[in-house]
Amino acid sequence: MVSPSALLAAVSPEFVAQEPQHQSAEQLELHDGLLDNPAHIDPKFLYDALGSSLFTAITQLPEYYPTRCEDEIFQRHGADIARHVGPVQAMIDLGAGDCVKAERLFASLRPSHYVPVDISADYLQTAVRRLKLSYPDMRITAVGQDFSHELALPAGIPTQQRLFFYPGSSIGNLGPDSAYAMLRRIREACPGGGLLIGVDRVKPRSVLEPAYDDALHLTAAFNLNMLRHVNAVLDSNFNVEDWRHVAIFNSERSRVEMHLEAQRALRVTWPGGHRDFKRGERIHTENSYKFTPQAFSDLLHRAGFRNVEHWSDARDWFSVFSARA
Repeated sequence: MVSPSALLAAVSPEFVAQEPQHQSAEQLELHDGLLDNPAHIDPKFLYDALGSSLFTAITQLPEYYPTRCEDEIFQRHGADIARHVGPVQAMIDLGAGDCVKAERLFASLRPSHYVPVDISADYLQTAVRRLKLSYPDMRITAVGQDFSHELALPAGIPTQQRLFFYPGSSIGNLGPDSAYAMLRRIREACPGGGLLIGVDRVKPRSVLEPAYDDALHLTAAFNLNMLRHVNAVLDSNFNVEDWRHVAIFNSERSRVEMHLEAQRALRVTWPGGHRDFKRGERIHTENSYKFTPQAFSDLLHRAGFRNVEHWSDARDWFSVFSARA
């Protein structure tokens, strides 16, 4: 079978896939998470090829405001943002997915080298093929990598005038300590460069919860698909029909939480382990932290960034921050 890395290499002159951890390491991570109390699965397992496609569909839903708010900010304030960002040699797109968000900024930021980074290397291949056809003069180095714990860029990426692009409030999927650590890694990887990052803001529960539990149940499918991905990695026997999607706003921790809840008492088994779940017991699958502008500005300063600016949509639901390293 041809690997995702080989497929990407065939469509892009520069594709660097950081070899994932040995399968046993992923299995151990899942094993430990499922046996923890409460059980949890890292949200990176949401993003196999189907999960990535489902998330792209979610961004089109009327309930899911972040994408529209972020687009509005770039449309209304694009010139000011570009001036603050300054010259860009390498645009490093973290969690690039289909690369559409970064592509919309090519005209204003004019990077000479585009570096999309995503854990789902097979999903990235289609975007890379499309971009090479549309931008034949732009150097593109696609990187298949799980950057949640380590950020390792290949040689050949310009070290000067780097811009890390981290849109969509993905930083909110990390807990406070992990978010700080991620920002520190980015800061260390772009001396003299900058960061352009999307941040979701605190809002009423009536707005937040439907964004993660939509009427068409696409987010539910996205969450439940994680179990199929886990089955493929861990050789477990999750039955999607035994579980339901739950999304709640935890106001004390300022985060939306996604869970999968067992609809009956059941046992999940995998090589080397098993767990019995009671009816109503949950697996925690994702957090999405919400910030005030001041809180996130403070976080950027603690991580070593300076010259921090931010812009918001008309309803102050979302912010885009630009910061210099």
